[in-house]
Amino acid sequence: MEKSANLDRIEVILVDTQDGANIGSACRAMKTMGLSHLTLVTSATYDENRVRTLALHASDLWENRKEFRTLEEAISDSVLAVAATRRHGKYRKMSCVTPEELAQRVTVTPKGKISIVFGCESSGLTDQQVRLCSMVVTIPTSDAFPSLNLAQAVQIICYSLFSNLKKYPSGGNIVNLERVNVAAKKCFDALEEIGYFKSDEERAYTLEFLKDQFARSAMTESEIKRFEKIFTKRTAVAKFKK
Repeated sequence: MEKSANLDRIEVILVDTQDGANIGSACRAMKTMGLSHLTLVTSATYDENRVRTLALHASDLWENRKEFRTLEEAISDSVLAVAATRRHGKYRKMSCVTPEELAQRVTVTPKGKISIVFGCESSGLTDQQVRLCSMVVTIPTSDAFPSLNLAQAVQIICYSLFSNLKKYPSGGNIVNLERVNVAAKKCFDALEEIGYFKSDEERAYTLEFLKDQFARSAMTESEIKRFEKIFTKRTAVAKFKK
């Protein structure tokens, strides 16, 4: 029951999936590992027969899916959003975790929805979509042929979660990503007011850094308010000294 409760708060988000068959296969991959919450970020329509044929006895996940037009909307009520991607770079987060390490991270995250985000089959997640998430998970693969099918990637990560998750810790309610973004912007604006930034690149990096760190710290409302106060009070002091 403890593992089931933890698995039940995990949502798999498929962004701009091109082929309904891959959605059906992802449904089957999820259900075999005890996950049941599917969300699609798409404006496309899919062939029902193609989805259901591959989903087989997991078509209830398809029937109960949620749909959004943007990833930002889809993850707004999550306490942690994780981008599944094998590509890394300057604008795609500084570090990543393996599926096993992700399971450990989920285990120590207090209650709240956790979203695992997968991109489309041809190009994966865009830089902007990765930036909306708080961290990255990468499946180790051979350099000779590193590309995985979408449903295979979903299966591996779901298996790792199923195999390694334990009961999540009790405690206060942690803030969702919508609240994190508000706090990060408030702290960012405080830094802007005292002339902290030297370039547009530094501005963009710092805002993303604040969002990621606040989300990954799993803060409660009172804790995040304290961070806001630290930044805004520092700004007020700097203005007074001028």
